[in-house]
Amino acid sequence: MIWGIFKRDMCHATRNVIAVIVSMGLVVVPALYAWFNIAASWNPYGNTKALKVAVANNDKGYKSDLIPVRVNVGETIISTLHANDQLDWQFVKSDKAIDGVKSGEYYAAIVIPKGFSADMMTLFSPDIKHAQLKYYLNEKINPIAPHITDQGATTVVNTIDKTFAKTIAQVGLDLASSILHYSQSPQMAEYMRNLNGNLTTMADTLSGASQQVTSYSQLLGSANDIVDSTGKLLASATKAGKQAQSALKQGKSGATSFTSAGANVTSSVNTALDQVSGAFDQVAAKVNKAFDAIGKDSDTAASQLTTLSEQVSSSESLYDTYITSLNHMHESVEQLPDSDSAKQALLEAIDREITLLEAAKGDSQKLAQQLKDASTQVTQDTAAAERSRKEILNRITSAKQSISNVRDDYATNVKPKIDALASTVSTLISQTDSMITQLSGTADDLDDVTGDVGTNVTSIRSTLGAIAKKLDSSAATVKELITKLETGGNAGDGNSDGGDGDNDASSSDSGESDELRALATANASTLSTLISAPVALHRVSVYPIANYGSAMAPFYTILSIWVGAIILCAMLKVTISDREKAHVLGLGDTLPRVAGPSGPGNASRWGLRLDHEYFGRYAIFALLALLQGTLVCLGDMYFLGVQANHALQFLAVGWLAALVFSNIVYALTVSFGDIGKAVAVVLLVMQVAGSGGTFPIETLPKFFQMLYPFLPFPHAIDAMHAAMAGSYGNEYLLDMVYLALFLIPSLLLGLVLRKPVIRLNNWVSRNLESTKVM
Repeated sequence: MIWGIFKRDMCHATRNVIAVIVSMGLVVVPALYAWFNIAASWNPYGNTKALKVAVANNDKGYKSDLIPVRVNVGETIISTLHANDQLDWQFVKSDKAIDGVKSGEYYAAIVIPKGFSADMMTLFSPDIKHAQLKYYLNEKINPIAPHITDQGATTVVNTIDKTFAKTIAQVGLDLASSILHYSQSPQMAEYMRNLNGNLTTMADTLSGASQQVTSYSQLLGSANDIVDSTGKLLASATKAGKQAQSALKQGKSGATSFTSAGANVTSSVNTALDQVSGAFDQVAAKVNKAFDAIGKDSDTAASQLTTLSEQVSSSESLYDTYITSLNHMHESVEQLPDSDSAKQALLEAIDREITLLEAAKGDSQKLAQQLKDASTQVTQDTAAAERSRKEILNRITSAKQSISNVRDDYATNVKPKIDALASTVSTLISQTDSMITQLSGTADDLDDVTGDVGTNVTSIRSTLGAIAKKLDSSAATVKELITKLETGGNAGDGNSDGGDGDNDASSSDSGESDELRALATANASTLSTLISAPVALHRVSVYPIANYGSAMAPFYTILSIWVGAIILCAMLKVTISDREKAHVLGLGDTLPRVAGPSGPGNASRWGLRLDHEYFGRYAIFALLALLQGTLVCLGDMYFLGVQANHALQFLAVGWLAALVFSNIVYALTVSFGDIGKAVAVVLLVMQVAGSGGTFPIETLPKFFQMLYPFLPFPHAIDAMHAAMAGSYGNEYLLDMVYLALFLIPSLLLGLVLRKPVIRLNNWVSRNLESTKVM
């Protein structure tokens, strides 16, 4: 029965020329649908040269204040794009570029702003500003063009980044190379020798400064000795005063003690004055040393003179102490009776002694002032400083002479008068006791003062000692630097001493120098290119596809086979007329009246069952569908040149897809009539969107991702991809099995579920016919 129906259908399809032409058209049209789409998308991203993209350069450039080199990144971009054929670059003014995008003349426009170069160079400043290109895009012209031009704009940005990084790296490498070559030049060697000489001078200066600080400390020590001697002198005077008080109470024996005490005071005074005189000798020596240092280090000499001025000024308190003591003595003598013959002579001697002490004090003050003035002159006028030196030395001599005069006058006039006073001390016990008490109080006060001075001097000496150590340490550091520079220079020359232990450091330095030399002598352009793009993408294709057209071929091929199935059901009748049934059954031109109304299954009593009708009429659908699949697959491979590593597998996918799709559409049409055809179109639309043929299924909405496994398109497309580029494991076979499984629901619908809906379908068909339109 099935064969009989198929044989009559083939006879009718080839009975006249029009039928043959229509049959051929049913086979060719789906193939044309696939071929046109595949050919149109064969290499769309390789044919972007005609897409017009405007470029406008408003960059004013940048010139550094430090390095007078003008940089204009905009000009570099324009030069690069002139050699780029990725897009049809149009170099115009910014106004025309923007207007061209609005009018549709250009798909996009890139405008380089005025401060583009300046913004890029802020990379080397604390206030970094991101450089920006203005990108104008007309998105309404074409849905794909914006993505292509976006890729072109991204290429421009990447080119700018690489060019900028390459330029900076090349400048740095060129600079390093120039420095290395210059470091090996005779001029650099001369500079190194001068540097070593200057460093040696610096080390010697630091060492000299340390010695001078040590000398200052020793000078302060000498001054401290003077203070200590003064303190001892005051202590001796205090002790003598107490002894004199005891002696006055004891009468004559006290007078003898007074005489002895006077001798002790005389000895102490002489000792103190001798020390002061010796201190002036040391001051003179330091002055000479300070002035000798003027040519080498004027600042240090000035500091020394200032310190000496302060030391001399501090010694003025010694004169005040002596003068105060003599004034007290003068007051005590005045209390003696006028009848004492020694009184007036002693008063005159004391006044003369006070006058000499004040003169000596004045000389010290003048000396301190001259030292202070000289400290200022040494840095201003060398000739004036030399004159100040002579005046200071003369002033020191004068001060020493004043001290000698005080000492001589004391020994000649004061001491004899004190000795003469001892003979009359019995009449002056009460007056002398009062005077000694006052002198004792004064001596105690002065003793406290000298004690504080001694403590301060000790602290200053400690500080100066620490400074001297720091200066010595700095000098040692400079000398170590000199040694390293000399060693580095020898290593750079490639010299070796041939020693065992001493060559380790030099070998390391030489190795580093060789590496630096190798880096600097390398190709700067190659290295800068590597630095600008340190990572290169090595693309490894897994199951490579020859081109974009081949990649899209499975989708358009499978889609055309489904479209072919819909066309078959639209052009061919899916139901068998009663006349055809009668001819197949051999009952003439009509079925007996007992068959009832025309429709599916009405000839079943004569042996033509419903399944016979289904497969009998489907046979011609299957034949034409197989021809459609064969033609489109062969055209893909041999007409368009689509990649197909396994041609037979590629054909097998087309055949199986043709049978499955035609059976699904045929079952829907047989079961539901025109409604089934509409359902087939709906299924087509759903699969175009949700099959993953154009976009990855992961990028589609959740609904399509859930629907994806239950559609035949994805499995047919995956099987065809496996046939084209290779299969991973049983991938091809599994996809073919999944695709074949869709025959089960279509056959179930066409053979089993069709019976309950036959009456419903007949009722719908009658109502549509009654409209005289549908």
